Amino acid sequence: MSARRFDAIVVGAGQAGPSLAGRLHDAGMSVAIVERHLVGGTCVNTGCKPTKTLVASAYAAHLARRAADYGVTIGGTIGIDMPAVTRRVQKVAIDSRQGNEKWLADMKNVSLIREHARFVSPGTLSVGDEEITAPRIFLNVGGRASIPDFPGVDQIDYLTNSSILHLQEVPEHLVVIGGSYIGLEFAQCYVRLGAKVTVIEKGPRIVAREDEDVSAAILDILSREGIDFRLNAECIRFAKHPDGIAAGVNCANGDPEVIGSHVLIAVGRRPNTDDLGLDVAGIDTDERGYIRVDDTLATNVPGIWAMGDCNGRGAFTHTAYNDFEIVAENLLDGADRKATDRVPCYGLFVDPPLGRCGMGEAEARAKGHRIKIGKRAMTRVGRAVEKGEALGFMKIVVDADTDRILGGAILGPGGDEAIHSILDMMALGQTADALRRTVHIHPTVAELIPTIAGELRERT
Repeated sequence: MSARRFDAIVVGAGQAGPSLAGRLHDAGMSVAIVERHLVGGTCVNTGCKPTKTLVASAYAAHLARRAADYGVTIGGTIGIDMPAVTRRVQKVAIDSRQGNEKWLADMKNVSLIREHARFVSPGTLSVGDEEITAPRIFLNVGGRASIPDFPGVDQIDYLTNSSILHLQEVPEHLVVIGGSYIGLEFAQCYVRLGAKVTVIEKGPRIVAREDEDVSAAILDILSREGIDFRLNAECIRFAKHPDGIAAGVNCANGDPEVIGSHVLIAVGRRPNTDDLGLDVAGIDTDERGYIRVDDTLATNVPGIWAMGDCNGRGAFTHTAYNDFEIVAENLLDGADRKATDRVPCYGLFVDPPLGRCGMGEAEARAKGHRIKIGKRAMTRVGRAVEKGEALGFMKIVVDADTDRILGGAILGPGGDEAIHSILDMMALGQTADALRRTVHIHPTVAELIPTIAGELRERT
């Protein structure tokens, strides 16, 4: 079988794939982009687009219930039309996916191949009934929900971050396994839509990646909304129950099991690398299946790069897109960009949201920094008080010896947007004193960022 030749092959049509295909096309190359499932990847189909749409519906319900707090009278009971919510969620995803498909179709030298790709040699892939080859191959295969081998998990019908987006009814009692970013977002959405929600977390606190004060504040915010938390769950297990599903907890306190109508498993992600034939191509992976790459996103095999969730350099849409920018500019523009040049940043899209960049307190100390902290509760932020949403706080972490900004956290209204004030100063190598001297617009949440930069206190 003779292989069809291209100048480049992109495997996976997630965030980085179509963008790279477009740049290569504009540079005059012939490109094959191979996608075995849905164009757009996680963000468009099961991640950012649909979940933030669900968050918006849940927020509308929450605000409607609080209308009286603002002097607004709404007659009758607030109802939830879950099929309508789901139709809206899916429409946003479908419209975005179709937009991506049209974009690819309009590129005359780009071929979208809807097949599964597998290496047959370092430069050749099997796709359906044919083989394709190129001197440049870019892997953008994304990831999926990780399902641990919990006892009894194979005996129940569980939900993942993908399948939960198709629910046609509000669960009577949603049990969320995993107290981290994905699990908490869905937990708050569904408690606001009217479900009873319990979060079961194996560790002693939720979002353990965050500093303890951030973790405790998020727990308080979500508990106030009626979400039950079972922490230190030593032995998570499942069994069918006449009333639904029994989820074993075995905590020191409380009932040994929780009975739910639905179970969402949200305990992490795994890369879609196990069926690509990477071993045939000689491509190195780590013990979790992530493709090993250098700072330019190149694998150990010349002519092959890995971008997005599958390379373990950040499971976010924005890092995947930055991966595309790094690869494209280095390859086409003679740049020398590196993944390690970017400041780590992400958001937790509960309400109020958490915006994060750089290091937290614990990480900074662990890396040997003597630190100063600036911190202010949202109860002292005028915009948050005026909105009736004065929950959370903002914090900046600074190196006490150099005045260099090490990181920031904003948990509060607009925190996911306001964090960019800190992030951009870090990216530009500016000091906390430079941030202190900036002038921000009043009345906003971000206007207090220079203030806390001027109220730094040393922490030991």
